[in-house]
Amino acid sequence: MNHPALCSRRHVLHAGGFSLGTLGLATLLRDDGLLAAPVKPVTEAGEVRFDLLPKVPPRPATARAMISLFMMGGPSQMDLFDPKPALTKHDGQPFPGVIKYDNLAQASAKVFGSPWSFAPRGECGMELSELVPCLAGIADEITLIRSMHSGVNNHGQALYALNAGRVTAGRPTLGAWLSYGLGSESQDLPAYMVLAHPAGLPTFQGEHWTNGWLPSLYQGTLVRPTEPRILNLDPAPLVRGRPQERQLALLERLNTEHLAAHPGEHDLAARVASYALAARMQTAAKEALDISSEPAHVRALYGIDDPATADYGTRCLLARRLVERGVRFVQVLNSGQSWDHHGGILAGLPASCRAVDRPAAALVADLRQRGLLDSTIVHWGGEMGRLPVLQNDAGREKCGRDHNTYGFSQWVAGGGFRRGYVHGATDEWGHHAVENVVHHYDWHATLLHCFGFDHTQLIYKREGLAASLVDGQPARVVHELLG
Repeated sequence: MNHPALCSRRHVLHAGGFSLGTLGLATLLRDDGLLAAPVKPVTEAGEVRFDLLPKVPPRPATARAMISLFMMGGPSQMDLFDPKPALTKHDGQPFPGVIKYDNLAQASAKVFGSPWSFAPRGECGMELSELVPCLAGIADEITLIRSMHSGVNNHGQALYALNAGRVTAGRPTLGAWLSYGLGSESQDLPAYMVLAHPAGLPTFQGEHWTNGWLPSLYQGTLVRPTEPRILNLDPAPLVRGRPQERQLALLERLNTEHLAAHPGEHDLAARVASYALAARMQTAAKEALDISSEPAHVRALYGIDDPATADYGTRCLLARRLVERGVRFVQVLNSGQSWDHHGGILAGLPASCRAVDRPAAALVADLRQRGLLDSTIVHWGGEMGRLPVLQNDAGREKCGRDHNTYGFSQWVAGGGFRRGYVHGATDEWGHHAVENVVHHYDWHATLLHCFGFDHTQLIYKREGLAASLVDGQPARVVHELLG
């Protein structure tokens, strides 16, 4: 009687006293997030199951979504966020300390004072550079961290540290971990989406949104900078409508049977889930990625009417629309290493700031007026900062700054972080973080805390090992950053 061939699904439904209406209700409740799945992906039968159903974190959370405005290359903290009078006073003089250079061929030991002025901004009096005038308008909404530290001077290692917790490649990124732990609030859109720049992907490309060794279900979905923003969403004209519905129903049945015959094959399960999601995205993604319905004043707020800010403004607006519709993690990327100003900083840094300053400030203001900022973390920063000395000493127009991961800045708003607060400090030269240092693993522990997780408990077991985002590093939740 227990042989599968002798027990049909109809028999199970009849014998169990269920009705199709009851099953339909359960499905609707699940899709609306009213049947939350457990965080640990283990069923009562003991089998491991991975999905993107919304999950309840083990602790109270202040954040439900995050938008990371990631500035690949390393914005110069002493020119944007961390004023250093000593640099101005000793401009052009020999640096009195020890410098670890990344580019020895163009290195110099001359102090390089910032060419740009700083002033207190907002009621909080946060000192910010003239290069970020729009950020000055939301200074009272942000926490500015001036004491970030990873200690690895190469772009790749620093990227891995800030994005994935360790300096080695191949590990899951923060967005993948949040998708794994929390699922998605929308079953019609991916949990994790990445908005690319029209000029191309940043250096290390897919490493920014990799699932690493987590099941591939948790990999980020790349959104193209121009239409079609997601490829292959439209069905062929001949199969649209009822023919496609029947085709998808057949495919779902075949996939379910095939998956049942291959238990434990998580890549297969992820691929089946991705196909099902793609079908649902035909409508949902198009609507979410179409800003034509946004009012003129909102488009103007983001600078979409200005060629200098049109692209980044569009992508920041798309990021807001995505989290508004239940996407868990959105990353907005620049091209190449466009903040890597080894040379030409006098022209390059203002241009980089001009493109993103207005849209980034608009994103925070827009989320706030919609009541979404309290539950959405907005992050702005790169994988490193810059050195206090001159690089490429071949004339003022060619000068720049080399890498610095021992003390740099980033800002964050919403999702439980303090408002109008400056945290930590670097030394008088802006070189080393010396006060209230925030290591990259502390940053990750704090973010997970905002999402309701203990960073030591959100783990993934593989090959007998239990791995986490921080993986045994001496991470701490930086409660001083939180409101």
